Amino acid sequence: MRPVATYTVAPTVPEALRRLPELAYNIRWAWDHETIGLFRRLDRMLWETSNHNPVKILGLVGQDHLNMLAQDDGFLAQLERVLQSHDQYMQATDRAWYDHEFAPEERPQIAYFSFEFGMTESIPNYSGGLGVLAGDHLKAASDLDIPLVGVGLLYQQGYFRQYLNIDGWQQELYPVNDFYTMPVQLVTDDGGEPLRISVDLAGKEVFAQIWHVQVGRIDLYLLDTNISYNQGPAEKALTAQLYGGDKEMRVRQEILLGIGGLRALHAVGIEPAVCHMNEGHAAFMALERVHILMQRCNLTFAEAAAITSSSNIFTTHTPVPAGNDYFAPELIEKYFEPLWKKLGLSKKDFMALGRFDSENASEHFCMTILALRMSAYANGVSQLHGDVARGMWVDVYPQVLQDEVPISAITNGVHAFSWVSQDMSQLYDRYLGPRWREDPTDKGVWQRAKEIPNEELWRTHERRRERLVAFARRRLVAQLTQRGSSPVEIEEAREALDPDVLTIGFARRFATYKRATLILQDPERLMNIVCGEGPVQFIFAGKAHPHDNEGKEFIRQIIHFVYGADCRNRIVFLEDYDMVIARYLVQGVDMWLNTPRRPMEASGTSGMKVALNGGLNLSILDGWWAEAYDPEVGWAIGAGEEYEDTDQQDYIESNALYDLLEKDIVPTFYDRGSDGLPRRWIAKMQAALSQLGPVFNMARTVQDYTRQMYYPALDMARRLAENDYDRGRRYANWYLNLRDNWAKVKVGAITPSFGSEVHVGDTLHLQAEVFVDDIPLDAMAVQLFEGVLNEHGEIDEGFSYDMRHVGTSERGPGWHLFEADFVNRATGRHGYTVRVIPSHPDVQNPMRLGMVAWAD
Repeated sequence: MRPVATYTVAPTVPEALRRLPELAYNIRWAWDHETIGLFRRLDRMLWETSNHNPVKILGLVGQDHLNMLAQDDGFLAQLERVLQSHDQYMQATDRAWYDHEFAPEERPQIAYFSFEFGMTESIPNYSGGLGVLAGDHLKAASDLDIPLVGVGLLYQQGYFRQYLNIDGWQQELYPVNDFYTMPVQLVTDDGGEPLRISVDLAGKEVFAQIWHVQVGRIDLYLLDTNISYNQGPAEKALTAQLYGGDKEMRVRQEILLGIGGLRALHAVGIEPAVCHMNEGHAAFMALERVHILMQRCNLTFAEAAAITSSSNIFTTHTPVPAGNDYFAPELIEKYFEPLWKKLGLSKKDFMALGRFDSENASEHFCMTILALRMSAYANGVSQLHGDVARGMWVDVYPQVLQDEVPISAITNGVHAFSWVSQDMSQLYDRYLGPRWREDPTDKGVWQRAKEIPNEELWRTHERRRERLVAFARRRLVAQLTQRGSSPVEIEEAREALDPDVLTIGFARRFATYKRATLILQDPERLMNIVCGEGPVQFIFAGKAHPHDNEGKEFIRQIIHFVYGADCRNRIVFLEDYDMVIARYLVQGVDMWLNTPRRPMEASGTSGMKVALNGGLNLSILDGWWAEAYDPEVGWAIGAGEEYEDTDQQDYIESNALYDLLEKDIVPTFYDRGSDGLPRRWIAKMQAALSQLGPVFNMARTVQDYTRQMYYPALDMARRLAENDYDRGRRYANWYLNLRDNWAKVKVGAITPSFGSEVHVGDTLHLQAEVFVDDIPLDAMAVQLFEGVLNEHGEIDEGFSYDMRHVGTSERGPGWHLFEADFVNRATGRHGYTVRVIPSHPDVQNPMRLGMVAWAD
């Protein structure tokens, strides 16, 4: 029976507790142990059964109990402490990093678009690493008081819940979220009605209401289409599932995220100066920015694109082509023909924005290419991934050398306060001092980790391992009971794992390139390690995408191996991997195992969380570990080799893994002194904390984004907007004139002052003729490019030297002379050439324009 009307029932909170809802709806509680303790104190059982959701608890706890707590001096004292800390955090902008580094801002200025946000398990709006990273990004931005706002979608079912059948095959459940009992609030207009925006989807207007999440000092707005204004089920289902549906569903969701997300910000009174796309899902946002500026200032598409792209930022997370969104031409035509007409573009010109080859009418439209073409700043998420991304997308910039493709690297980090256990936090408070919270990037602070007494550090870690084992047992019993397992199996689960045994965790998305089964390559050798005198135990967790049967098969293989193993109580698989399981694992394991097929792991952040909790890493040299590894802080599998034969790679690297466990890791862990402490292991823990702690945390990551991208982009946006975009128009005209005439630029004769053999330290002189036609000389830079030759006679990694203009050439009109002096400081076979690139004070990286003229 459908109701004729709906209403929301809120708890009646006593006056003494009146600010509890304020605390519940600001998910700062998710990274503040004192606030978590307060809500757990409301009702410990409800805290667990509600998936740690304080809003839901407030709705379920009895009125009598609330009235009792309002008279409880102990509870009120804790509430007062929490409120004091909360208010100090929310109001202490004078002490925030951003204001000290730059200047106080009208807020917000930067919009951060992401398909998913993982901030707390009570808002299941994430699938894995990308979403958790986005959530950590917002939390760190809040701590640093960055003038940022988040934008995304709110999914009715979120990502799927996982369970395994009796054969170990993954099954999916899609429980429905009740937004009215989650820490999200509906945005309303002045009349109290839900605030709505709409987007055009193939001629049909689709509406979305806006939900708000308070993330500390940061606002996050999420769009929801499951409303009565949308008549058709397809429109209502647009925000039903994260990563559900087919390609058409994906393009519709990405239109809603990019175009609808920007409209939502405008609807709540926010017009961001800078837009950051976390992956290519939000790239249509760039087209909406162009369209708005075209209408507002009567600009052409090319002019508006030149201006808006200067303040767009794009982060790519995937090092494999299949991980990027490609859409068939007919799908793009179906949804974008009206837009390209409004933008004044032909079909061919519009399609070219997302293609490598503008002449190939059958090439699919790529969201990553669109994002790259429409952004002044682009980055990968580790140093190695930056290299990989430049190789993947070099064809977007045909005349640019691969090393100079305008994709930089900002290595990911994790939000320390969300992932460090309360036990470890208290230890850091005692020995690192309060500054580890105030500035977690301070290397001097983390050096004090070496001063933590061995026994205190080890006993604290042991308590976390014990809690992990107890948690894993509870989860195993629950999942076996749900599966209908025998009483014997359930009883065995109560004794699974050993709180005193070396515990290794492996938990992540079960994509095949992550090689979850590499450890199973030699079952007999593995069982000798697991059941040896120095025993080892493994905890696995992770989900495969619902359509990834190969990933599901990996899970099945692990389950079958567990059932067939002699020491089956020492290898377990925890179902339904989420932030709760992740937290117990990263806080409790001794070691984190990571076995991707290099270089296919863009970053990987779970190992960083382990390191911040005093755990060690055993990993392939891929992603973050390729730059973080040092023998003092953990172990590396291999030396960074890459293989063409994957079977050979698996064989070699699995044996290297077994060797490390047998000959180094296990002996190091069980080498105990008379006091029972593994001193060599503890030394590695202390080294990992001191070296990795200040670097691989999200505070450093967001600071890097702000210094390298956010603030320069914000400064550029303001400059180009001066005098009603007068400077922006001049910049756009400069760019368009240069683009239209660039083909005329030629490098002519190059005349060196030296012969075929020189000596180290010689000063070398070179002159070149360059034809510039009527392009202004200050619109370009002429450069000598010199370096060591590789085996193919090419310059791999050269050095550029700006050449100075010395006059016109006798060769004829439009020809000019340039010269340069340089000192060669390395021996070997060298080569040189000359190139011309754009030069303009409003272009930070000229390579992003894709205009380079090389000598023939």
